[in-house]
Amino acid sequence: MKTLTIGLAINRGKPKALIVARELIPYLEKKGIRVVLEQRVADYVDRKDLAVPYRDFYKHADILFVFGGDGTILGIARDFAPYAIPILGINLGYLGFLSEAEPEDLPDVVEALLEGRYQTENRMMLQAELIRNGKLIETWHALNDIGIAKGSYSRMITCKIFLQNKVLNTFYGDGLIVSTPTGSTAYSMSAGGPIVAPNMQALLITPVCPHSLTARPIILSPTEEITIEVSATHQEIGLSVDGQIGYQLEVFDQIRIRRSPYTTILIKWKDRTFFDVIRDKFHQGLDK
Repeated sequence: MKTLTIGLAINRGKPKALIVARELIPYLEKKGIRVVLEQRVADYVDRKDLAVPYRDFYKHADILFVFGGDGTILGIARDFAPYAIPILGINLGYLGFLSEAEPEDLPDVVEALLEGRYQTENRMMLQAELIRNGKLIETWHALNDIGIAKGSYSRMITCKIFLQNKVLNTFYGDGLIVSTPTGSTAYSMSAGGPIVAPNMQALLITPVCPHSLTARPIILSPTEEITIEVSATHQEIGLSVDGQIGYQLEVFDQIRIRRSPYTTILIKWKDRTFFDVIRDKFHQGLDK
């Protein structure tokens, strides 16, 4: 039988993450599980024998344990999207929508993995391409969303949306969010977008502070390709990927967004539904 190898991906900005990981390593090894660590983490916990380059985790690990918050998981999901490695999030952040476990759950999680008492969930991702003067400038993949927003100016920006080269709508306001169902509980929700069950396949378009009484979020088929042309009377227009990667846009840039060929695989071991998570995190809106 092949030895299970778990890669520990750790947000070093959270001291508790390093403490929990250091305590977990001997437990995993006692269970016959091989562990790999990023070099700087291996140095910190004095286990240089477990070090592999971060970018090579996919060559060694069968599963990734991600210690941090949802932001840490989003970064890991993008970095390893092409390799389809299952991810289990250990929440050391605030809300933790994507995290499936708390630090105190780890012994039970390990037992569930060894006994096969878990499921995996494939989460749709987005692919975004920046087109400038007819040329492809940059490509990104996102688990949550692609955001387009004005900068420090109070003046609006214009986002003209095309489907199949036909105008779908034009939004005037602070910007626009295109999100996955996973991202529907993030920036899109804060902007008034709908909550969509993450096992669905869909593209969500949510205007941000639209200067209109009739602008509403739009849900599209995952087979659609969205093209957004941006314009403004100023030069402060930005694009964000999962709220973590920023890129300066220019007037008349086009952003082409479609379903990514990659998916994020999340490990689920608790017997709870998505709406259980919503209720637990927000403590309101749904009766127990």
